[in-house]
Amino acid sequence: MSVAFRREGDEEHLEPTFELPIPAGRNLVTPRGKALIDARVVQIEAQLAGLTDETAIKAAKRDLRYWQTRQVTAEIVPVPSGATVEIGTTVTFLHNGKPRTLTIVGDDEADPAAGLVSFSAPLARALMGAEAGEFLPFAGKDDALEVVGIVVVAG
Repeated sequence: MSVAFRREGDEEHLEPTFELPIPAGRNLVTPRGKALIDARVVQIEAQLAGLTDETAIKAAKRDLRYWQTRQVTAEIVPVPSGATVEIGTTVTFLHNGKPRTLTIVGDDEADPAAGLVSFSAPLARALMGAEAGEFLPFAGKDDALEVVGIVVVAG
């Protein structure tokens, strides 16, 4: 029989499973973000204890490896002063004349629909370090952003 028609088992034809991708760069987090990561690790560990299906166990272990890595690499940022846009601040600004508000947080805490934007997002990077009243370029347009106000997020 030709080697081309011989299979050792079904395992060699399964789709490969990959680790969850870790965002590049430092894992900067707010105190709230660190608490969310810690809670996620506890939740997955508890979920894992009750699983019996091998596929579900593998998926939960993969998720646990991701969150444990995020937990040990987390760097809690100091409380910002509020003088400039930083991680842990809520910034109100005008984007092409339209008012917007967002809070700058760590990668794992980001939820754009809720106004929580990762510090690594292009808009957040454009705003970082700016002071109230400052005009900033964004998306190839000069003065596209005007910082109106900065508030420190509690906890």
